[in-house]
Amino acid sequence: MTTKDKQGEFQVMELTKNIFFNTDKLIENTTVKISYTGKLFSDNAEKVFIHYGFGLSWDDLNEIEMEKTELGFQAEVELVSFDTFNFCFRDGNNNWDNNNGKNYVFPIEKNIMALVTTENNSLLPTRRLRKSYIWSKKVRIAVYKIITYLPKIISGNYKRKLSEN
Repeated sequence: MTTKDKQGEFQVMELTKNIFFNTDKLIENTTVKISYTGKLFSDNAEKVFIHYGFGLSWDDLNEIEMEKTELGFQAEVELVSFDTFNFCFRDGNNNWDNNNGKNYVFPIEKNIMALVTTENNSLLPTRRLRKSYIWSKKVRIAVYKIITYLPKIISGNYKRKLSEN
């Protein structure tokens, strides 16, 4: 877990054993599933909400109710284009788990898309492909006929139909 200090550099924070993501990296413009098994879960809270925002200023502030399961409270959050994903938890009685006042802060990585190149789709490669495909079909038919009829011709079991004149 990391946070930015006043100079804008990331500081590594200790990961918590009570928060789990369904991915090893948080990547912008993706959805992440968060599981929480911290203090509020162990205190048997009936409802837990994740209170979250992005960046140093907690932009796009939101709060959603998490689903209670046997494995903890779970919720899905859409990550937007910011440096960090900041959040804390509260139960229905306004008890908070905010990492002892530091909140939970995780870095969001940029979504690096591979360059997509388009090829010149001229007719020449298409013709070559089609021509090779047709030839491969012809070769397959010829091989089939050889395998099927050659043994019959060799053994003498192949009789030609004579056309009547």
